[in-house]
Amino acid sequence: MMHLKPLLIACFILLPLPSFAADDDYGYPIPGSYEATILGTPSSLKPEFPATKHIRQIVLNVFPDREIPPVFFYEEGLRCTFAYQKQRAPLVFLIAGAGASDRAPNLLAMMKALYNAGFHVIAMPSPSNANFIVSASESSIPGDLTEDSADLYRAMEVAWKQVAGEIDVSSFHLGGYSLGGIQAAFVAKLDEERRVFNFQKVLMINPPVSLYNSVTRIEEMLKQIPGGPKKQGIFFNRMFSKFSQFYRYGNFVAINDDFLYSIYTERLFSQAETAGLIGLTFRISLAGMIFSSDVMTNSGYVVPKNRVLSSRDSIFDYFLVSTHLSFFDYFNEYFYPYFQKKRPGLTKKALIDSMSIRSIEGYLKSSDKFGVMTNSNDFILTREELDYLLQLFGERLKIYPRGGHLGNLEYKENLAYMVDFFSR
Repeated sequence: MMHLKPLLIACFILLPLPSFAADDDYGYPIPGSYEATILGTPSSLKPEFPATKHIRQIVLNVFPDREIPPVFFYEEGLRCTFAYQKQRAPLVFLIAGAGASDRAPNLLAMMKALYNAGFHVIAMPSPSNANFIVSASESSIPGDLTEDSADLYRAMEVAWKQVAGEIDVSSFHLGGYSLGGIQAAFVAKLDEERRVFNFQKVLMINPPVSLYNSVTRIEEMLKQIPGGPKKQGIFFNRMFSKFSQFYRYGNFVAINDDFLYSIYTERLFSQAETAGLIGLTFRISLAGMIFSSDVMTNSGYVVPKNRVLSSRDSIFDYFLVSTHLSFFDYFNEYFYPYFQKKRPGLTKKALIDSMSIRSIEGYLKSSDKFGVMTNSNDFILTREELDYLLQLFGERLKIYPRGGHLGNLEYKENLAYMVDFFSR
């Protein structure tokens, strides 16, 4: 399944607040958390980079003996994006956020900023992305931070072996955003044991404290849809109707940041609809993850057990069923039973606790290689969790006054801070 967030962002946008101005020195203009998350950064406030000369996609054969189900006929290996310098330079591995591929806009923005500053970069898809589930996940059941990080580390080793003869590397670094941010912490901890890369710097951008708690807050956004989650199909159609109406009125210029701002100022969407759109986007991304995992494991959760889908079979009905499955359905009916069977005696609370940076708190507190960037109005964090990050990381934590969840990632000041962190 493709990562649908960019498509949804291009189609549905939101209620304005009275002004973009703020009483501080931070120039990112969008004050609302939900609005910033969906609108992102206006093009005029993104840095301009020259063309990336040395960049290509590499395909990794992580499990040479793995048989790929016919419905995934297009999957030939794990796809990563590789940007390289001609001279000796540090190499940064970047991990995408939930459901995202190696070509996700946020990931590419980070890659371009680092490449322009003289770094080699390998951009990795999220372990919750279908390509990763099919090609690089040992269990094909994503969500456990320890197992997903072991899968990421294995893929990084394969990637390094594939490109090692082409580049001269002075040191290794690691970064990730959102889900990729918390995974970076677990990958770094694994590297302390394996010592393949000896990561010098690790940057976590907008990470959750507890993966379970953050996803719970996103799921609860669907409750703001009129009629609740069961009305998401009607809600989706109504949002598209609003977008189409705006198009017919002659306001269309282009599907870009300027267009999104023009919709934003038309007051087409309510605050509840804004939250619902974020929740709906997550649910669609989750559906792709569930379907891919179910087919790979032959679990019979969505697709009947032992039903072999061919490249000619329609998967729309299965995908539609998957969109009606919540994260709690996935966790309680699919994810937890798998790990309970694998780890006898495992309780739900113990599994949830393992999906948090609190489980590796001692390591994170003692290591000065870490840096964290987040926003004071990131809705995936409670005030208590934001305070916890401050207590845990102290001066290593950079908190911006606004930006929602990743809305300001491409803002020029944020990217400059990221580059400076790896350059220090």
